[in-house]
Amino acid sequence: MNSIYPILYRELKSYFASPLAYVIIVVFQVISARFFFLYLQGFLHIQLDPGFQLQRGELNLNNLVIAPYFGTISIVLLLIIPLITMRLIADERKSYTAELLFTSPIELKSIILGKYLAALILLVIMLLLSSVNMFVLMVHGNPDIGAVTSGYVGLFLLGASFLAIGIFASALTENQLVSAVITLGVLIVLWLVGAMSPVDGSILGYISIINHFEPFGKGIIALKDLVYYGTLIYLGLFLAHTALESERWR
Repeated sequence: MNSIYPILYRELKSYFASPLAYVIIVVFQVISARFFFLYLQGFLHIQLDPGFQLQRGELNLNNLVIAPYFGTISIVLLLIIPLITMRLIADERKSYTAELLFTSPIELKSIILGKYLAALILLVIMLLLSSVNMFVLMVHGNPDIGAVTSGYVGLFLLGASFLAIGIFASALTENQLVSAVITLGVLIVLWLVGAMSPVDGSILGYISIINHFEPFGKGIIALKDLVYYGTLIYLGLFLAHTALESERWR
């Protein structure tokens, strides 16, 4: 496992040595804060409606602010993650360091895990900074802490799954733009496949990546959703390893 740390350090250094990580973090925070205050503003306006007291059970912070906020952030991650992962492997080929890296004494799985963990750390930083929005809500309101916690757990698992798919796409090409497009395309398919399913509980519904995220925004952490995201993460990393391993033997 010690062989992972040099790769992890190298990737984190490359992220923060360029404007990319800072731009991604700032854009993510601006968008998340903007939508948070839009949802909060809408909730405050609804409270002035005379019918609010009659529907108080449904028109609460959970349904009008927290769940929609996490749903919006999941879409933002869908668009941003390909920008994070597009360079992980593809850039090695473009800069002609791939052969040197993949023929080094470091195991291939350590290289992949090091790169993946670096991207995962960037994701965690983004989510931690965005939690300031929820802190504001806790100071001035009374949100369901369970729903907030499970929502962030869901965002982390969703983002981690996106990253695993992205690193696989990056392992397929030396072109960063192509890598980003492949990642975005796969994620959109996994996102929309649930809408193609006419029956709840069908195979297509289970494959849908967003169907497994929705319960987290409602404060529900189910074993089947944890297994789904864990499987997707493993599959993405395994396919990335397989793609690079096959290239070694060509």
